[in-house]
Amino acid sequence: MSAGVTGEPVTVAMVGCGNISGQYLDSFGRLPNLRLVAVCDEVEAAAARVAAEHDVPARPLADVLADPGIEVVVNLTTPQAHAPVSIAALRAGKHVYQEKPFALGADEAAAMLEDAAAAGRRIGCAPDTVLGTSVQTARRLVDDGEIGAPIGATAFMLSPGHELWHPNPGFYYQPGGGPLLDMGVYYLTALVTLLGPITAVAAMGSRARATRLVPDGAPRAGEQLDVEVDTFVSTLLRHASGALTTLVVSFDTVSTALPPIEVYGTKASLSVADPNRFAGTVGIARVPHGAFEDVGELAGYRNAGRGVGVADLARALRTGEPHRQSAELAFHVNEVMARVLEATRSGGTVDVTSSCERPAPVPPGATPERA
Repeated sequence: MSAGVTGEPVTVAMVGCGNISGQYLDSFGRLPNLRLVAVCDEVEAAAARVAAEHDVPARPLADVLADPGIEVVVNLTTPQAHAPVSIAALRAGKHVYQEKPFALGADEAAAMLEDAAAAGRRIGCAPDTVLGTSVQTARRLVDDGEIGAPIGATAFMLSPGHELWHPNPGFYYQPGGGPLLDMGVYYLTALVTLLGPITAVAAMGSRARATRLVPDGAPRAGEQLDVEVDTFVSTLLRHASGALTTLVVSFDTVSTALPPIEVYGTKASLSVADPNRFAGTVGIARVPHGAFEDVGELAGYRNAGRGVGVADLARALRTGEPHRQSAELAFHVNEVMARVLEATRSGGTVDVTSSCERPAPVPPGATPERA
């Protein structure tokens, strides 16, 4: 299939055939600059099932890494395997796009950047939801000065926990999981996209219980899950611009009516939809105590799904331009989360040492292969 202005499709191997892989696979068929050529999973039956459903070969990881015809490894493994698999792929000469989080610690994250630089290869990282119409519409309003000078934001991800729906929820309560690393990354990536990099954090965290019982009706009903991470985290973020953001994430909240994200400026306020979704209503309120008015879709990739970040990376590989979900952005967000967790232990304010450029906005009418 032709990829238009970007040349031949970029060849992709998907490593990890778990729960999230279906969403990527649904997108790959609609992204003309990607060609899926192999799938891989340490559970051979999982890889075989996906291979049969999508008419691509299931191959061992060693074969994928040794194949010079594969350009990008899409790493959808569990968080504990992100860095090892990505580093192996980079050393094999592959570009990498991986699921979040970027890494479990600073050493892993730094090693990934070093190996990418040494190999002359790129890393892209989820979440790519910020490339959809919701966050990008809000970004355009901020960039166009519609809210005046940004002064702050609030962001809330409050849920009762993933065991209610996930077929394998245990790792969400182990190191590398928790609401901050699993879900806060969507909010932080959106906030950096909207307001720029973060320079300091202060935070507190708690966990409501040491074990969790999966409720009746859930896929793993009756199973007991050990909790080794904070499941409620409240943090204050200072952006380099001077804007202040309050972020609260939770796996302990029965229900909420709070908005996902609001951004406050000297002239107006913005209401931004759930950053775990590609599309949603963006509203602006221009008068004191005024209602938010829907502004429509002003920018961003329309009808996008998980995997659009891979297509954006593929376009950039063919054109030589920067890709939006860059390693630097992911590294910065990953460090912010690590500093938040550090602040929950120290009780003080912790500086963030890394920074990044805000990724280029997605203009209206753009498609991933032609943006």
